[in-house]
Amino acid sequence: MRVAPSGTARWHDRPTSDPHVLGPGLAPPPFTADEIRAGCPDGHLLVIRAVDADGAATLRANRFEDGDAEGATIAAGAVDPGGAWLGEPARARATWLELQAHAAFPADSTTIVAERVALAIGERDCLRYEVRGGQGTSTFWFALEHPGMPLRHASGGALVEVVAIR
Repeated sequence: MRVAPSGTARWHDRPTSDPHVLGPGLAPPPFTADEIRAGCPDGHLLVIRAVDADGAATLRANRFEDGDAEGATIAAGAVDPGGAWLGEPARARATWLELQAHAAFPADSTTIVAERVALAIGERDCLRYEVRGGQGTSTFWFALEHPGMPLRHASGGALVEVVAIR
């Protein structure tokens, strides 16, 4: 992973042979597809709390199943505070590259900064991605020791955070 020395990333001229760079004009995602695969084995479960701009909170979970070299099935749905499913979760197949691409933001509107952050699961070294867009700025915190989805995401007054990893 690379972070611009000044804290502001400009990745336009990076070679696309780098597995962190998915294409011209895109900032490098924090993890490669292979790193996400290694970090999300079968049974890997993330419990996620979402609080909307009005303060209403919900809990959901993502669990990785049937992983192979190409991708995995992700079971996703509402859970109780203990992480038990509230009904049958939805399941969808995704490739590791598709999951990596979720964090491929436009380079010219993305700032990447390394920082230590107090999260619901404890303090973690993170890469903070600030992505400026027409609807304002969205901020994503990716914990270096947990390849995959951001452990915190803030946008439009809403906050989504991983509160448990199993």
